[in-house]
Amino acid sequence: MNDCVYCGFRRSNPESVRRTLTTEELHEQIRNMLKMGHKRTIAVFGEHPNYGPEYIAECVRQIYSVQYQNSSIRRVNINAAPLSHEGYRIVKAAGIGTYQVFQETYHHGTYARMHPAGTRKGHFLWRLDSAARAIEAGCDDFGIGALFGLANWKFEVLGLVAHAVHLMKHYRVGPHTISFPRIRPASGVNLQEVAEHDVCDDNFLRLIAILRLSVPYTGLIVTAREPAPLREKVLGFGVSQIDAGSRIEIGGYVEAGDAQTQAALPQVLEKEQFELGDVRPLDEVIRQLLKDGYIPSFCTACYRLGRTGEVFMEYAIPGFIQNMCTPNALLTLQEYLTDFASPETRSAGETLIRNEIAQLPEGKHRSEVLDRLERVRNTDERDLYF
Repeated sequence: MNDCVYCGFRRSNPESVRRTLTTEELHEQIRNMLKMGHKRTIAVFGEHPNYGPEYIAECVRQIYSVQYQNSSIRRVNINAAPLSHEGYRIVKAAGIGTYQVFQETYHHGTYARMHPAGTRKGHFLWRLDSAARAIEAGCDDFGIGALFGLANWKFEVLGLVAHAVHLMKHYRVGPHTISFPRIRPASGVNLQEVAEHDVCDDNFLRLIAILRLSVPYTGLIVTAREPAPLREKVLGFGVSQIDAGSRIEIGGYVEAGDAQTQAALPQVLEKEQFELGDVRPLDEVIRQLLKDGYIPSFCTACYRLGRTGEVFMEYAIPGFIQNMCTPNALLTLQEYLTDFASPETRSAGETLIRNEIAQLPEGKHRSEVLDRLERVRNTDERDLYF
């Protein structure tokens, strides 16, 4: 329904392959994700009268219903169009995690050029106010973002920070996540005409550092749009969330498998919204994180225990959340190592877990972490958290 000039899925692109997954096809996608070891996913929806909040909510319920051995998806985040208050209440009732709506660009003139008038996405203020409506409707974990390359990157950073400040001032709930993707090649898109404000790697690192200093409590997301070496580097600039083994062509987790090769990318571009820069499988990304000294975490504990919205802010802003993050990260990592990891990844992960446990202070909490780690290693118990 939309005609965003930078998007391979825009309605005027005759090269785009358009398709809606059946319920069984959706189940197959999720089963394949579970076989790889995924526990969290983000479901990305187009915008169409037939696919409103009720459809989104039903897809979420279907995703949660899929089981593989003793594994299931524990958190479904949503990337979709802005909804009304009632729409947000409907999707919230399905048990979603974070609802993301990217403004794309905070620059009014650029927004109008990129999103033609008369399309659903052409209403700047309806989109800008989406986070406020979500919070008012109880959908209190909300993600914002901008597509870098459309307008001056400094202006977009100011827009993101101002948006976060506004939400904190009026709702006492800042954005749960901030995303800052750079524009990528897409089917039928002339990047020379669209990306007028290219963001070089140095400025990309700079804007990430600025966002981390300005909004220290939020999750900063860098996606597989970026190449692997840069993704490894940005972790040192404040990024806290990445994806891995991602498939963004419709049906890709069954039809493309765990990862594409760079040589195969041209053949799938017409099925994707844009081109990916990092197509490594999940296990390879996990192993690299471990070698670099990071703890890969699949944690969803805060959603189970109601630590969302304003409650999450009370833990996150002063830093108390870290007392739960490390133990929960280790437990979810142990699950992955036990059930899905390659021998090399398992060895690296067990070494990291031992080193992290050695740094926990002696006491009841440390004993409880050790006990739960052993239960994951030696029994079928899963989804243990603090």
